[in-house]
Amino acid sequence: MPGSVLVVEDDRELRELVRRYLQRAGHLVHTTGSGAEAIGLLAGGGVALVVLDLGLPDIDGREVLAAAQAGGRAVPVVVLTARSHVDDRIDGLRRGADDYVTKPFSPTELVLRVEAVLHRTRGVPGAADAPVTFGAGRLRLDEVRHEAQLDGAPVELTPTEWGVLTTLAATPGRVYSRYELINQVRGYEFPGYERTVDSHVKNLRHKLGPEAGRIVETVLGVGYRLGWARDR
Repeated sequence: MPGSVLVVEDDRELRELVRRYLQRAGHLVHTTGSGAEAIGLLAGGGVALVVLDLGLPDIDGREVLAAAQAGGRAVPVVVLTARSHVDDRIDGLRRGADDYVTKPFSPTELVLRVEAVLHRTRGVPGAADAPVTFGAGRLRLDEVRHEAQLDGAPVELTPTEWGVLTTLAATPGRVYSRYELINQVRGYEFPGYERTVDSHVKNLRHKLGPEAGRIVETVLGVGYRLGWARDR
């Protein structure tokens, strides 16, 4: 199942609909209606992205979402659910989801969102091989390997946290508004996006440790910036 999209949806007809549209777009697709089986497939590796229904019959879909965030590298997740309230959306994104599609939905739009997430979270072909460092070598970002290190220790980031950090690191010192960040990281705006950006920054800072406030600085009333300069 190398590089496959895993569709986790208990409704068989809907599951097959999503599979057909993804396959027509050229994706290798594996499907299941079981959350427990999905966790086993994630543990086995080879999953490039998960399309996840949170309302599964055997376990809470949030357990599958947590499993996708475990391990050495998080697997991006597009949540597909009937829970459309903005607080449900924010909760899913806060737990590490990379996108959130509510039912009823357009299969074509879902495919486009899946491809947008894959584009954002995969290494960019042709990118510079050398990692980029900041703060006299203390922060190290490797775009090709999709890895971050702080003081030599790996920092395990969700795909969205990685997107926030690398967006800020693209131009250290430049202030990015919440609107700019959500559009750079996700490619669109949605209701409640400011609360979501703040949640992802909070989680990112927690992982960066005691000096996180100096690394990812808040500019009151404007947004965020990377406080450490890029090394030359």
